[in-house]
Amino acid sequence: MVQDAFDYLIVGAGFAGSVLAERLASSGKKVLLIDKRKFLGGNSYDYFDKNGVLIHKFGPHYFRTNSDRVFKYLSNFTKWRLYEYRVKASVNGKLYPIPINRETINKFFNKTFKTEEEVKAFLEEKREKIENPKNSEELILSTAGKEIYDAFFKNYTTKQWGVSPKELDSSVCGRIAIRTNDDDRYFTDKHQAMPKDGYNVLFKNMLNNPNITIKLNTDFKKIMKKIKYNKLIFTGCIDSFFDYKFGKLQYRSLKFKINRYNKEFYQNWSQINYPNDPKFTRKIEIKHATGQKINKTTVITEFPRSSGEPLYPIPDEKNKKLYQLYESEAKKLGNTYFIGRLAEYKYLNMDQVVEKALNLFEMIKNE
Repeated sequence: MVQDAFDYLIVGAGFAGSVLAERLASSGKKVLLIDKRKFLGGNSYDYFDKNGVLIHKFGPHYFRTNSDRVFKYLSNFTKWRLYEYRVKASVNGKLYPIPINRETINKFFNKTFKTEEEVKAFLEEKREKIENPKNSEELILSTAGKEIYDAFFKNYTTKQWGVSPKELDSSVCGRIAIRTNDDDRYFTDKHQAMPKDGYNVLFKNMLNNPNITIKLNTDFKKIMKKIKYNKLIFTGCIDSFFDYKFGKLQYRSLKFKINRYNKEFYQNWSQINYPNDPKFTRKIEIKHATGQKINKTTVITEFPRSSGEPLYPIPDEKNKKLYQLYESEAKKLGNTYFIGRLAEYKYLNMDQVVEKALNLFEMIKNE
């Protein structure tokens, strides 16, 4: 067991914990970074499967950001492969661009619109007149109408989250805009890229500092009283920290079915969504994104479920109110910081977590 005294104990070796470990260690602080898993990187962890294909263990992690600060910071630990990923949705045996754009509208409704104005006018006719949409169903109905909602959103969202879109905050379906142009990129962020050698290498480079001690396969509750530290940074599930005193927050997880093929590629796209298949949501062939040159490939099919690794906080009213109870408890603690998707119970992207970690470091430094 670790015997030294540390300035900081950081629980969780994903982006939040690792960025803070690197920043604090680089400022001269002694840091103990622990994780209950046996690998670095949290849900961004990648590895080489038995075919030699680089796989994202917990689903595809396409990095993107509009923040020059975040991109510059991470560039200290990796070279990049520029990649703007594109997604198709399989509906009635045909593939359509996602997010919904002019090509999707033309193909789905058998139209030949050539301008954004034509598409806007068409959607204006289709959309339901709902002022201030209160949930994800109302958001899509008020933006694109019932036909688009039924074909592309309703069943996919229900499968992914385990509840009807009408029970989910509008931010869930609002993450992806309805477009009237032909831009078929999934996101439009300024920086879109993949770590050239993978996320695992990025994290190892980030944490290569003599002031950082790393203990994997380590349970926080079992060691917290056995080591000395001044301050705690917690990136795990906030309800677990408080021993579920108010009840358990709900998360969605995924089951992954892996299929390997002795060919360069299996499908023409990194990601194909299946909105209306009764069980799974999407098939991922990450080789398209990583750019790996190998004459074998791996395709992973994702099946949403309520048990398993906590991947997605569920943004509904019940869980929001429960989280607020834990948040109030967290604020009562001195010298303890909660940060990250699980600790803040927010659907945060990787770059948002990095930005939050950099901001927290600046705050700590100035205290």
